[in-house]
Amino acid sequence: MYRHVSETWKTILKTRSDKIRDRVIGWRKGRTVVRIDRASRIDKARMLGYKAKQGFVLVRVRVGRGGMKKKRPKSGRRPKHMGVTRIKASISMRKVAEGRALVKYPNLRLMNSYFVFQDGKYSWYEIILVDPSHESIRSDPELDYLRIES
Repeated sequence: MYRHVSETWKTILKTRSDKIRDRVIGWRKGRTVVRIDRASRIDKARMLGYKAKQGFVLVRVRVGRGGMKKKRPKSGRRPKHMGVTRIKASISMRKVAEGRALVKYPNLRLMNSYFVFQDGKYSWYEIILVDPSHESIRSDPELDYLRIES
């Protein structure tokens, strides 16, 4: 069944379907970091370790697209090559999204994240967070690595 879901998502992303476009309009108007009840791409979430049980939290994060711009020098001589445009970030947008989710939810641990959609202005990622102090997470032997206290 998950293979069918994965193929459906690939066609939706490739054809820019009306279904996803209507959904994204709401995402664009919403907040940057939003806690969600269900995964948009359940196949990806399950592949990355998500389980539909207590202790797991899904967060959708919106990250702005585009390059960075350095401040232009105002006083003194004008450098011939100012280096104002075409500046690239040293970390990916996915890592930025993960960091924003962890700032919003500091008591949770990052499990994984995956790409959902992008338009001309924003990219959306869904972040899987886990509560290491929750009883259902503590008793799960597969999630033993999350219990290491730091």
